[in-house]
Amino acid sequence: MTGFFKGIPAIRYEGPESENEFAFRHYDPDEMVSDKRMEDHLRFAVAYWHSFAWPGGDPFGGQTFERPWFGDTMDHARLKADAAFEMFDILGVPFFCFHDADVRPEGGSFAASLKNFEAIVDYFGQKMQTHRTRLLWGTANLFSHRRFMAGAATNPDPDVFAWSAATVKACMDATHRLGGQNYVLWGGREGYESLLNTDLARERRQAGRFLQMVVEYKHRIGFKGTILIEPKPQEPSKHQYDYDVATVYGFLKDFGLEGEVKVNIEQGHAILAGHSFEHEIALAASLGILGSIDMNRNDYQSGWDTDQFPDSVPEMARAYYEILRAGGLTTGGTNFDAKLRRQSLDPEDLILAHVGAMDVCARALKSAAALLQDGALERSRSERYAGWDQPEAQRMLRSGTLESISARVLESGLDPKPRSGRQERLENLWNRFV
Repeated sequence: MTGFFKGIPAIRYEGPESENEFAFRHYDPDEMVSDKRMEDHLRFAVAYWHSFAWPGGDPFGGQTFERPWFGDTMDHARLKADAAFEMFDILGVPFFCFHDADVRPEGGSFAASLKNFEAIVDYFGQKMQTHRTRLLWGTANLFSHRRFMAGAATNPDPDVFAWSAATVKACMDATHRLGGQNYVLWGGREGYESLLNTDLARERRQAGRFLQMVVEYKHRIGFKGTILIEPKPQEPSKHQYDYDVATVYGFLKDFGLEGEVKVNIEQGHAILAGHSFEHEIALAASLGILGSIDMNRNDYQSGWDTDQFPDSVPEMARAYYEILRAGGLTTGGTNFDAKLRRQSLDPEDLILAHVGAMDVCARALKSAAALLQDGALERSRSERYAGWDQPEAQRMLRSGTLESISARVLESGLDPKPRSGRQERLENLWNRFV
C-alpha cells in the first residue's frame, strides 16, 4: 500500500438518499438497464495521464499537485502504478487507459525508453493478475516531446516519422500483451500552424500510410482489438487532419480503412469542432465507425479544451441515447479523459471527481434507456419519415430520374403542404425522462 489514499474506503452503491459522499448514489454496477448490467453498458475507465501524470499546470501557471510518484526514476514509475491500482480498486472501475510516456521515465535513447516501458508493462501484468481492472486501450504520446513539435506521422522529417512508428509498435505490443480491447491513435500535433510552411497533400499521405502500417501490424501480431482514431479539430495546431468524425471517415475512405478503423469520440473535441457530443456519436454510428468515448466537458466560457469531469445529466443523456440507439459500446468504453481543477489538491478530490462523474453517467444512462424503451421519440421520428416507406417513394429513390419525377409532379398536380417538426413537443417529451 502506498498510503496515498489512506482512510478512503472502497466506494459502494448506497442509493439516491445516501448522504455519504464516499458512496455511489446512482451507479450500481449490477443494476440491469434494458438488457445488460450497468457496468457492462458504461465500461468505465480511468485515464492514467490526467489522474496520475498531470501536475496541475495551466497556460499561466505551473505545477500545483504534489504526488509522491512524481519523478523520473523507475521507482517513481512503480509507485505510480501502485497508487493507480489502489485507486482502481477503491472505485471498482473495470478498465484503465495509458500512453507510454505516462507510465515510464524518458530514457537517454529510444532503446533506453523502450526498456523502461517494457519493465512497467511487465509490472502492469503482475498487477492485473491480482486486481480486476483490465486495459481498455493503450496509445502513444507523440505530441509532448519537442521532437514532435511539427507532428509525428505528418512531420517533414522522415526520422521523426520513423521514431513515431517505432513508438507505436512498442505501444501496440504492450496493449496486445496486456489484453487491451482497443488501440487508439491520437494525433495531438498532426496538423499545421501555418500554410506558409506546410504541404497539406504530402502530410495527409504520410498520415494515411502510417495508419495503414498500424492496421497491417495489428493483423500480423494477431491483435483482436479495435483500432481507433480520436478526432480533434485544433489546439494546439491551427488545423488537424482528423478534425471531426466526418473528416476522419473521408480520410479512412481515401486510404481504404473504413472497415478497419473506428473512432474514439471526446466530448471536448466535439465542442471545439462546432458540434455537439451527441451529433458526433450519432454520425459515427450512422457511418458504422462508432468505437469508444472519452467523457469530459469544456468550460463553455473558455475557447479551449479544459478536460473537466462531466456534471450535466441532460447533456450526458443525449450522448448515451445515441449510443443505446446504435446498439451500445462493444470493445469501447467510457474513459474519463478528465482532470482535476488545479486547486483540487487532495487525494479525496481525485476519488470524488470520479465518483460524481460515474453517478452523472449512470443517471444519464438510465434516463436514456427509459426514453428509448418508452418508444415515443422513435415513433415520432418514424412517423416523420413514413412517406419514404411507401412503394412509390422507394421507386423514386431507386430508379427515378429528374425527367420521370418532373412528369409525375405535373400529371398529379402535386402540391405538398409543410408539416410541423414538433421540436418543442419532443423537447418536452425528452425532459419528462431526464
